[in-house]
Amino acid sequence: MKPRSSPHLSPSRQELAPAAQSLRALNSLASGVVVIAALYVGRGVLIPITLAVLLSFIVAPFVGLLRRLCFGRLPSVIVAVLCALSVLSAVGVLIGAQVAQLAEDLPQYQWTVEHKIRVVQEDTLGRADTVLASISNALKRFTPPPGDPRRKDNPVSASSGTPMPVEVHEPTPSPIELAQRYLSPVVGPLETAGIVLVVAIFILLERELLRDRMIRLFGSGDLHRTSTAISEAATRLSRYFLMQLAINAGVGVFVAIGLAIIGMPGALLFGVVTALLRFVPYVGAWIAALMAMVMAVAVSPGWWTAAGTAGLFAVTEGASSQLIEPWLYGRGNGLSPLAVVVAAIFWSWLWGPVGLVLSTPLMLCLVTLGRHVERLEFLDVLFGDRPGLTPAENLYQRLLANDPVEALQQAGALLKACSLAAYYDDAVLAGLRIAHADVRRGVVPAAQLRRVRSAAHTIIAGLEEAGDVRMIAPDGERVQTVPVLCIGGRGKLDDLLTAIAVQLLNKHGFEASLASYERFAAGRLDEARLAARPVISVISFDAGEPPPYLRKLVLRLTETRVSRDVILGMTADDESASEHSSVVVPGRTIPVVASFQQLLRTCAQAAQQPLEHEQEPERDNASHAMH
Repeated sequence: MKPRSSPHLSPSRQELAPAAQSLRALNSLASGVVVIAALYVGRGVLIPITLAVLLSFIVAPFVGLLRRLCFGRLPSVIVAVLCALSVLSAVGVLIGAQVAQLAEDLPQYQWTVEHKIRVVQEDTLGRADTVLASISNALKRFTPPPGDPRRKDNPVSASSGTPMPVEVHEPTPSPIELAQRYLSPVVGPLETAGIVLVVAIFILLERELLRDRMIRLFGSGDLHRTSTAISEAATRLSRYFLMQLAINAGVGVFVAIGLAIIGMPGALLFGVVTALLRFVPYVGAWIAALMAMVMAVAVSPGWWTAAGTAGLFAVTEGASSQLIEPWLYGRGNGLSPLAVVVAAIFWSWLWGPVGLVLSTPLMLCLVTLGRHVERLEFLDVLFGDRPGLTPAENLYQRLLANDPVEALQQAGALLKACSLAAYYDDAVLAGLRIAHADVRRGVVPAAQLRRVRSAAHTIIAGLEEAGDVRMIAPDGERVQTVPVLCIGGRGKLDDLLTAIAVQLLNKHGFEASLASYERFAAGRLDEARLAARPVISVISFDAGEPPPYLRKLVLRLTETRVSRDVILGMTADDESASEHSSVVVPGRTIPVVASFQQLLRTCAQAAQQPLEHEQEPERDNASHAMH
């Protein structure tokens, strides 16, 4: 743990603190620039290693399955890598065979393509040429005739003779040049594939050792945090790749079957291409759809095949992206949509097409590290799928912006998953506690405070029609309710707490009413109002450490002996009061609550107790019997 900085710093240290922060920021910026430059310069080495690492994440579950089936480490790795290599080779052979077959059939579609081009030209460019010709003829009527085209100063003279033809002959290439010409496009990918396979095999063989080395390198001082980060990153990546591979394979099979039903030649090829291109975020599937639609236009005399192909891709992609992927991924892969787009742009600029395919897994690793490494936390904040602000912070920000409409919309979204009392505790009460702290620090001007109070009252009124779950007693029946009087304190936000308490109590059947502190100040105690309300709740942010005015009010209320119980709440900090917190006044112990749900439970418990003035005759009768 980092030692806390002392609030009593010397003037020299106070002057050096901003400079140290600026220097640290510059160091971080310089480190980021150096890392990006290294990624760009070393892309020839880093791309194969990254591909090998990601391939190891894909194959690792299969290796683990083979290990559980009593295979050795080396045989399990070799079998898993050979299976992956066989699948990739089969896909490559299938694509090559389908491409060769389509290349042979392309001359048969030449007439169809020329006919459709001619029809399109006649319907679009032909009509445009006709319109332009008519406009040109109309303009010629108003244009004066040109002068004599034969001019003496014409720089162009007649040709004195016929031009001499010139032919360029390239020398016949040697066998070595022919081999370089045809093999150079193949050698590079084969070399990269070999490096990827070799590195992936060694990573799978030394997986545990590499994990221990990573822990020693990045966080041997905090084994729990480092182990959690590495385990979470590995789990997220493996789950992402497996789910993405399953979804893409299913989409490819569905597209291939659909294109075959439509009558598209090369349906299997387009199914495989669709499955592969879906690894490119957002645009991959639509690139495959465009390729299939171009082929459909070329092979069919009409337009129904192209329309059916477009409809097939629209239905398939819509169902997979909107239904299947959210269902399989659950809460998501940890990235926001903006992070996927930014990652695609950044990594494709840095590493080209390979970076575009690897963009989502790489960003997923960075965001996972940001959740566990303090200096990289900004990555999780910017690109993670978790909200940037908590519900309480979001509500307070909306109050400061005087925007109760958006706050009510957010409340509606949260109320789908929780009760109204829970929403008031987790969002509104916590947000008002932040506002109370700012008010006590004096950073909220009076005009802004009025806007905050007005927006909060609007939110409370807007939730008046929201339902809530009624409290159930341990025996399965609804709790007994009684009238409750809620008295607000003198704080600038206490009336908001009182209004919320009255609303919740009424929704739970307590017949609550509201009263201000001034009505029960010294010399103005309204005993008739108190007698009609068996339970009294004093609501104030000063309940945790009651000031003298609040203690005097509670003491006067307890001395009247007209109520079943007196309850004090809310505390300025949700951790400053527990279920058994209380404040002792002469002759009585007053329970202190820290949340609205705790207030409801305490009022329900108080409702089960008889009135004190009903207990007194019983005590008198018992004393007479003893005498």
